[in-house]
Amino acid sequence: MPLTTSEVVLRLAVATLCAGVVGLERERREAAAGLRTHALVGLASALAMVCSAFGFSDVLGTPNVSLDPSRIAAQVISGIGFLGAGTIIVQRETVRGLTTAASVWAVAAIGIAVGGGLYKPALAATALALTVLAALRPFEKRLARRWYKPAITALYDRAQISVGALVTVVDSAGLQVERVSLVESGIPDQGKAEIILASSPAKDAQETLQALMDLPGVRHASFGEIIPP
Repeated sequence: MPLTTSEVVLRLAVATLCAGVVGLERERREAAAGLRTHALVGLASALAMVCSAFGFSDVLGTPNVSLDPSRIAAQVISGIGFLGAGTIIVQRETVRGLTTAASVWAVAAIGIAVGGGLYKPALAATALALTVLAALRPFEKRLARRWYKPAITALYDRAQISVGALVTVVDSAGLQVERVSLVESGIPDQGKAEIILASSPAKDAQETLQALMDLPGVRHASFGEIIPP
């Protein structure tokens, strides 16, 4: 049974609204894909689903013609990957944008659900998506604080200084070294040491970093937090 125009407009509007609400949270985080991107993805997905399920009803009954109402929706799910990939940014050893890419994929599914008339599942999925993106963020940060360890990262010339000399400077500053990890720097004859500390410094670590920088052969030293291997 073909949909009325008002029902089609309602589905498009609800899909745009649900996806836009999710996009608003991403906009607040200044993500690569924000309110407008998410809203458009939801709108387009709903329209694709409506077209897939009801757009070819006039040819039904024609000899040798059969239709699969899920065919376009399936292509939306697989095709949305290119847009999600565009939101992923790789900077050195850090990957950003995975959550935004996942949210774009989620609002595409929400749009398909609304386009198929599944209002309640779509609204439930919208609420759950917002819960995952916003409400779980503080919980995720608390977990991260348990996983991450304070660390001093130093880049040095292997021919001029040893890792032991770096650790000696850190020890002399009163910082307890838990372990040392050697990481490939990607530069010939240059090493990268991650000196993982047992606890965060009680005072500013700038003096320790300066003491490391004063050593001959040390190119750079910085303080941060990492996940130990």
